[in-house]
Amino acid sequence: MALDLQMPVLVVDDYKTMIRIIRNLLKQLGFENIDDAADGTEALEKMKQRRYGLVISDWNMEPMTGYELLKQVRADGSLSKTPFIMVTAESKTENVIAAKKAGVNNYIVKPFNAQTLKGKIEAVFSD
Repeated sequence: MALDLQMPVLVVDDYKTMIRIIRNLLKQLGFENIDDAADGTEALEKMKQRRYGLVISDWNMEPMTGYELLKQVRADGSLSKTPFIMVTAESKTENVIAAKKAGVNNYIVKPFNAQTLKGKIEAVFSD
């Protein structure tokens, strides 16, 4: 799967500042088509209306966490192939293992910079 800078990207985080940071990093990397959602429920609704080339989601959100969002996306036949990167402030091994089992494509621990994000995105699309 080739990396397409025109593809729509969905950033999911309940913290507006984090959405702004990730959006700015994505723009630095050349992405233009960026939507956002404040939690997993809103993200799922948006994903049913539009085909995203990549989802970058925070883990800790209410009422639907990024982990629950990931599980729902993987369980939905029309969404299951969507590349998914999980972002979290916690680098707990059990979280990484749970996310991998649930089908996450990559995992980023905060704080991170454009270079880290670029590397994680490139890794997802180089498989």
